[in-house]
Amino acid sequence: MRELYPPIKPYKQGKLQVSDLHAIHFEESGNPQGKPIVLLHGGPGGGCPAFYRQYFHPEKWRLIMFDQRGCGQSTPHAELRENTTWDLVDDIEKLREHLGIEKWVVFGGSWGSTLSLAYSQTYPERCKGLILRGIFMLRQKELRWFYQEGASYIFPDAWEEYLKPIPLAERDDMLTAYYKRLTSPDLQIRLEAARAWSIWEASTSRLFLDQQLMQIFGESEFADAFARIECHYFINKGFLESENQLLVNVDRIRNIPAVIVQGRYDVVCPMISAWELHLAWQEAEFIVVPDAGHSMSEAGIKSALIEATDRFANL
Repeated sequence: MRELYPPIKPYKQGKLQVSDLHAIHFEESGNPQGKPIVLLHGGPGGGCPAFYRQYFHPEKWRLIMFDQRGCGQSTPHAELRENTTWDLVDDIEKLREHLGIEKWVVFGGSWGSTLSLAYSQTYPERCKGLILRGIFMLRQKELRWFYQEGASYIFPDAWEEYLKPIPLAERDDMLTAYYKRLTSPDLQIRLEAARAWSIWEASTSRLFLDQQLMQIFGESEFADAFARIECHYFINKGFLESENQLLVNVDRIRNIPAVIVQGRYDVVCPMISAWELHLAWQEAEFIVVPDAGHSMSEAGIKSALIEATDRFANL
């Protein structure tokens, strides 16, 4: 099993004004002369923790990470206006141009896999390769599974906590009920919903419960952006043109070298989505980790991702 590379610090950080309203925080680490790779974090609204840098050989990669609109160190915090999938796709291109990069490898997991597919299908000529994990294509069956009924059968104890902010009369449409509270002008209502929403995801992300992850996800500042932005995207069906848009447009990226890493027991982004993408995209390498859930920190997923980044460094 592969282990993380030692911790490193970025050699460059900055803010890029991507609209009159939004500025995104970005950083570069590793080797300034290395192969460029951009990391698209999960959520949406998750931001980029420092340990993400440790998945990439520091001498081979020029790693670019950025906090998507409204989260992490990007501003304004938890902002929903001008915050759509296609705004983020445009931001990725603006960042690439700003950094003077012609082509790069794209790395993304969970929502980051969604955004990676959307970006690469829009700008295939800019992508040298794709490393994807925990496939999520923002279809209604995926959203219903996790936020309405499905995952609740596996984690009924955690589900009880997720239900608490929502009155019984509104529980037939949990997304709408949460959206109402996460956009409330009452900060107390908003934060109660945000913490419950975020802790639900943290409770189900790993094969074995991680109390530290639950604590991080329950912190008010993180939860506010994470829950608000996720729910905003999900209530708007990802701002996609059609239910199966990312699946239908696989032809646009068929010839880009790619690997898909999926945990067998991923409850947040169940394996059916990765499987259906695999069936439509046979050219992409498909790796199922037999003893893992959703988190990129789980041993098997971590090892598979590091092996993939090492191999793609030699593309």
